[in-house]
Amino acid sequence: MRSRQRMFATVMRLLLKCLRLGRRRRFKLVRQAEQLWHYGHLCLRSLLYNSFTNADVVLDSLFEPVYWLVDHVTRWFGVVFVALVIGLTSSIVAIVYICLLPLILQTYTPAWICWHLAYGHWNLIMIVFHYYMAITTSPGHPPQAKNDLTGVSICRKCIAPKPARTHHCSICNRCVLKMDHHCPWLNNCVGHYNHRYFFSFCLFMTMGCIYCSISGWEMFRDAYAAIERMKLLEKERLQVAANQTYYQTPPPTFSFRQRAFHKSVVYLWVLCSSVALALGALTLWHAALITRGETSIERHINRKERQRLQKKGKVFRNPYSYGSWDNWKVFLGVDVPRHWLTRVLLPSPHLPHGTGLSWDLPPCVTEQRAPLLAI
Repeated sequence: MRSRQRMFATVMRLLLKCLRLGRRRRFKLVRQAEQLWHYGHLCLRSLLYNSFTNADVVLDSLFEPVYWLVDHVTRWFGVVFVALVIGLTSSIVAIVYICLLPLILQTYTPAWICWHLAYGHWNLIMIVFHYYMAITTSPGHPPQAKNDLTGVSICRKCIAPKPARTHHCSICNRCVLKMDHHCPWLNNCVGHYNHRYFFSFCLFMTMGCIYCSISGWEMFRDAYAAIERMKLLEKERLQVAANQTYYQTPPPTFSFRQRAFHKSVVYLWVLCSSVALALGALTLWHAALITRGETSIERHINRKERQRLQKKGKVFRNPYSYGSWDNWKVFLGVDVPRHWLTRVLLPSPHLPHGTGLSWDLPPCVTEQRAPLLAI
């Protein structure tokens, strides 16, 4: 009897010990899990901590996959976009020569005919010249070897010298001097050596589209009314054909040439008006940037720098801005008054000021300023 009691007591003690050990072990596991959680949270915060992190950085990080997709799609579709620009422009020119020019020669006065011929062909030459130069001219790239370059940083992607105002293009996979942006409609970067060609193409293309829209407004109204009349007559003709009797005759139909003429005029006006609005807004945007002496990328950088200095009670000044008028003279390469004719109003392949590696004061700038460090 006593032996049974002893065995029972021993078993009970063992059970109590196991319960105590299990409870201690469970508490120990919970404490270890909490410690691991706090340690991992601390490591993650220490790895991701950045005093410059803000909403823009978080948004850029979230959109990084979208940027990667756009970069790779743009790289492959650049040729398609260039072919689209050439095809649409050629179609407008063909419609003007085939459909509108004979009508102009028959109805307009000699003075208006001379004006349309002179302005239209000058605008077309300027568009073709600047677009060809924009897509074939290299924007400029920094040398791979450091050589005698002073005051340059190192590109984190190229691992090569990166002069002031130079940025890396993820589509071209190269650094570009004074990079503004990568234009898929050019299949090329817009940089130091072809920035003027790009802006001039946008400007003259907008002017040409506005010219076609204004000149063809009356023709567009007549063509649109004729198309609506064609639809109505076609409907009446089908109704007559369905209920035809011996004394009824179907209404007259338009010929294929008439249909093609009216639809071509409508196509021309709609396309030119749409391009004038979209490209005109882009041209005004770049004109404002040129007036301030900065590129699209520098505007973003300068805005952040301006906000940072403003918090410290300081004023930011763009070191590459020489005043509105001088900024335009530097951008267009106007050194003497006659250059406004030979270099702006006529096709000119002249090079921009400087090499894009250093930014000395151009000779056409009238106001001398003290040199500043590059931003």
